[in-house]
Amino acid sequence: MANIMANDITSGTSTVSPSNSGSIKIYRNFIGGEFHESLSGQTFENLNPADTRDLVGVFQRSNAQDVDAAVRAAKAAFAKWRLVPAPKRAEIIYRAAEILLSRKEDCARQMTREMGKVLKETRGDVQEAIDCAYFMAGEGRRMYGVTTPAELANKAAMAIRQPLGVIGMITPWNFPMAIASWKLLPAIVAGNCCVIKPAEDTPLSTFNLVQALADAGMPDGVINIVTGYGPEAGAPLLDHPEVRAISFTGSSKVGKLIAQACAGNFKRCSLELGGKNPMIVMDDANLDLALEGALWGAFGTTGQRCTATSRIILHKDIYEEFATKLVARARKLKVGNGLDEAMEMGPAINQRQLDQDLKYVEIGQSEGAKLLCGGNRLCEGDHANGYFLEPTVFGDVTPKMRIAQEEIFGPVVSLIRCESFEEAVEFANGIDYGLSSALYTKDVNRAFAAIRDLEAGITYINAPTIGAEVHLPFGGVKQTGNGHREGGVGSLDFYTEWKAVYIDYSDTLQRAQIDNAD
Repeated sequence: MANIMANDITSGTSTVSPSNSGSIKIYRNFIGGEFHESLSGQTFENLNPADTRDLVGVFQRSNAQDVDAAVRAAKAAFAKWRLVPAPKRAEIIYRAAEILLSRKEDCARQMTREMGKVLKETRGDVQEAIDCAYFMAGEGRRMYGVTTPAELANKAAMAIRQPLGVIGMITPWNFPMAIASWKLLPAIVAGNCCVIKPAEDTPLSTFNLVQALADAGMPDGVINIVTGYGPEAGAPLLDHPEVRAISFTGSSKVGKLIAQACAGNFKRCSLELGGKNPMIVMDDANLDLALEGALWGAFGTTGQRCTATSRIILHKDIYEEFATKLVARARKLKVGNGLDEAMEMGPAINQRQLDQDLKYVEIGQSEGAKLLCGGNRLCEGDHANGYFLEPTVFGDVTPKMRIAQEEIFGPVVSLIRCESFEEAVEFANGIDYGLSSALYTKDVNRAFAAIRDLEAGITYINAPTIGAEVHLPFGGVKQTGNGHREGGVGSLDFYTEWKAVYIDYSDTLQRAQIDNAD
């Protein structure tokens, strides 16, 4: 397989690298193992959100015709790929993990340029894709079905997993390699073929992931990349008759539209949507530990995580002490270009997201919350060409304020005072979302009560709301999703269809319940 930065595409060689035009890297759609410019004839620029003078690359602005070509390539590849034994499919994924491991630093630096988060976080993002690959490689030798006794003599009964066919995937910008791996790897180990449309803000990291898979020996057409904007390149995936399922990660608002579109075509869909995640800190908690968790949960990835700690519910007896310490630490966080190892928080992904962050700062103040620190755009010196916001903490927030109810997706955290553990759980559950939750306490009884009572797909005890591991199910309740899970073996349930199999070796007609009535 060709090197990731190759300029020459040898006939019969799969690569997802760009062709270079001077110093500008131009990336083309990757369809059926070959490069294609969009039939729209249009492109878009991928800019570094920490310094918009830095052009990461130029990508295709694709349309429905491009999507159709990618789906047809995936369907053609599926005819052979579904027949490859799952352990053999898994061996390719394992080799891809080894390749990614060798390229981890380069992939992390490119991700920081296109997404903005600091290097220690982008290294973690790449590592998560590596971990997912190792895990799913193991599933190629498991993927267990069910055998069960039949009702009648000389008859066997079992259930097996089978792939669906062509899967459409629409991924977000905040974890551009990790989330793509959550979707692609279980899908392909199960025998499906994929068309993925990465977020227009961060397509390069998906190219890097697929490059590793191509270099590991993935056959042409098993994975296809079409870049572009949602209405132009994402929506056609929803309507295409040959796409059997859609996996989407993004906002709840868009997720509802996708669910409606898929329902009309009886198309399976997995939705991983928004969050408004609470961290409860009780009066018996280790406050220094909780403080570290709050800083990491609220300001890691600039708050641009669906699992970000957006609300901190504090027992009244420790509220003032905790708020004072949190503000002091938040003010000291180093904000800047993530390529600088000294930085602790990067920029918002784009101007639109920065505007939304600033809008919620205004909303919080208008609602009567107390701005304890931050709230201002950083736009001078090293921050002049990026989308930077100060780490922002609101105090005296009440549970029904908009800043305590609505997903902000930025470095803005709300402090809410509670009287008791029971009231804290009530406040935590009093939202439309239910993704992640956390409780800091030394009381084991409270810990287990929280695990039982918090309405969330994930609960952490004495840890922040972020930090999911690839071998456990990831997803939420209420408006956070539609019941499917990513990560772990549960992801295979979405990408496979159960098939019941009956084998009658009696050499006579047996009529199940009719003959079994006596």
